[in-house]
Amino acid sequence: MKIQADNLIKPLVKTLIVFLAFQVVLALVNVALPPDMTRAREASAVALDRNGTWLRALPVEDGRWRIRADLTRTDPVFVRNLLSVEDERFYLHPGVDGAAIVRAFLSNIHAGNIVSGGSTITMQTARLLSPHPRDYGNKALEALRALQLELRYSKREILSIYLSLAPYGGNLEGVRAASLSYFGHEPESLTLGEQALLISLPQAPEARRPDRRPVAARNGRDDVLRRLERANAAGSALIDEAINEPLPSRRFAFPAVAWHAAGRLAHDAKGLQPTVLTSIDADLQKRLELMAAATARQQGPNSSVAILVIDIRTRGVRASVGSGGLDRPGGWVDMTRALRSPGSALKPFVYGFGFEDGVIAPDTRLMDVPTRFGDYQPEDFERVFHGEVSVKEALINSLNVPAVAVLNRVGPEAFEGRLEAAGVKLVRPKSRLKQAGLALALGGNGIRLDDLALLYAALGDHGVAKPLAYTLAEERGRIREGGSRLMRAEAADKVIDILRETPPPSGRLPGPLMRAGNRPAFKTGTSYGFRDALAVGIAGGYAVMVWTGRPDGGARADQTGREAAAPLLFDVFDQIYAPSQLPRALTPNGAPQALKVLNAQDTRASILFPPKGATVYVERVGGGKDGLKLARPLKLSAHGQRPVNWYVDGKPVLEDANGEFSWSPAAEGFYDVTVVDASGQSDRSKVRIVAIDGARPE
Repeated sequence: MKIQADNLIKPLVKTLIVFLAFQVVLALVNVALPPDMTRAREASAVALDRNGTWLRALPVEDGRWRIRADLTRTDPVFVRNLLSVEDERFYLHPGVDGAAIVRAFLSNIHAGNIVSGGSTITMQTARLLSPHPRDYGNKALEALRALQLELRYSKREILSIYLSLAPYGGNLEGVRAASLSYFGHEPESLTLGEQALLISLPQAPEARRPDRRPVAARNGRDDVLRRLERANAAGSALIDEAINEPLPSRRFAFPAVAWHAAGRLAHDAKGLQPTVLTSIDADLQKRLELMAAATARQQGPNSSVAILVIDIRTRGVRASVGSGGLDRPGGWVDMTRALRSPGSALKPFVYGFGFEDGVIAPDTRLMDVPTRFGDYQPEDFERVFHGEVSVKEALINSLNVPAVAVLNRVGPEAFEGRLEAAGVKLVRPKSRLKQAGLALALGGNGIRLDDLALLYAALGDHGVAKPLAYTLAEERGRIREGGSRLMRAEAADKVIDILRETPPPSGRLPGPLMRAGNRPAFKTGTSYGFRDALAVGIAGGYAVMVWTGRPDGGARADQTGREAAAPLLFDVFDQIYAPSQLPRALTPNGAPQALKVLNAQDTRASILFPPKGATVYVERVGGGKDGLKLARPLKLSAHGQRPVNWYVDGKPVLEDANGEFSWSPAAEGFYDVTVVDASGQSDRSKVRIVAIDGARPE
């Protein structure tokens, strides 16, 4: 009995030793010669919108589209049918299906050539990772690599790698690239005919390309359908319906929404994380791209448009339109990041810093009269001066001299330094001196357009500046971080309150009547030569920047920010459904006594506007037998005890509906203007009126 036991134990021990030795050798080979996963790691970088909608992808080497599969967004019926046809025991075998290999070997012997490979999905994945000729030697290597893959990865991971690398004809790799290219949609929901075509294509990707070899593609698809019918994976009625489905006759272009921003984000993610979730809302982005293209066409053959929409709470960029279309001149340039002149769009920050420094209050009186600041003498956009105005009036009407006067008190270097502390750098032309100048209040310095949007978002966040967020991860970070203080909250809120009273563009209801719509606090800007037309606004928790102009910096004719950009700004706010925000009362209602007047003036009766001996240019919109027709009347202004009375050539000037003295000269020529105050003191001014057509930029 003992001898018999020994005879039984010894073979078992030897078998166990051989098995263990085989396992050791396999483990050593597995460690020493791991499978090359380079192709699995190199996938097309894809930018998705905040809800997972495709925006744009970038190809890998040789222009190939290799888009990583996402099983959570792949039709589960397709996956089940794929395994039914290609590897029905996928979840049972260790990477190699012995029964399938034996069956394939016998079929090949009977046919006299290779008609079946017996490869599992795991073995096919190994071949896709390291392509090589198909022969028995390489088949053995595939089997070894398949075992290695099974030791390293789960079945789900292996299936994902296969669906990312499988060839589908031309430069398409992976089921997502194939579905998007042939059917125009993600493989989340596929018809039975579409599933069968996608299952058959990797077997002969070039021979069965539906856009080039439709007959072969149809035969391959129908063969898969018949195999599914035999496997009871689908009923005959569904099979008949799938056979009658038309084949795709061409390839669709890959989606390219937010082409500039999504391309940049995808490029930055390449090699790190092939899929990046952006903060962009694809639906809003598409609508704004159509609006931008229409606006660019309307404004001339060389014009382009840029739009930024920012969620102020998170600083997330909800839309980033870089141009009016890739088919337009300069359309490939992302103008949201371009360096341009802001025109008057920085004036709100000049006044905001003035509020913060205690230099001015909203109703501080300023002088809009010809003024020289050293060797710099600014002019108003309308070529007329308005005399004594409040800070509120100066900002609403975008007057130049008052803005420069306030900047002179704030200090241009201090102004520039505050912006830099918030992460925004102004760029001066090379021809200018190194020191910051007063001209920066009127757009003399360049600024990146996304930085301008950043500044307005800070105004909308009570003066707190934060970098813009282009991804969901960055948005979460912006919510947590404190940001940097651009200006105190009360100063920022005063600016916002004033900007909400800016008259809306032509065709829009005045602000108080826009209860059912949007009430943006906005500012426009126009650079010299009408090269840049800007409108930037805040409403409903969003900051919006709109730019129109020529990407090459060329001049345009009469394209002001108010006319060329502000209407589009209002249209953008309509698109994002920003709720109405009616203005709050300005606080304080009265300026502190020390700030009643920026520079105390003589209280004797004296005419401020029109100044004595001046030639006043007025913009005409027509004229004829009824006299000169002006775009806007002249506002008369004077010092003296209130109330005052005005006379032109001895005839009294009546107050308008706003209680102001406005004068519309009947014709060009010389006029005697007289003011008489309540104490009986008077002052006279002899002026010349000259009418002009058009206007200079802001």
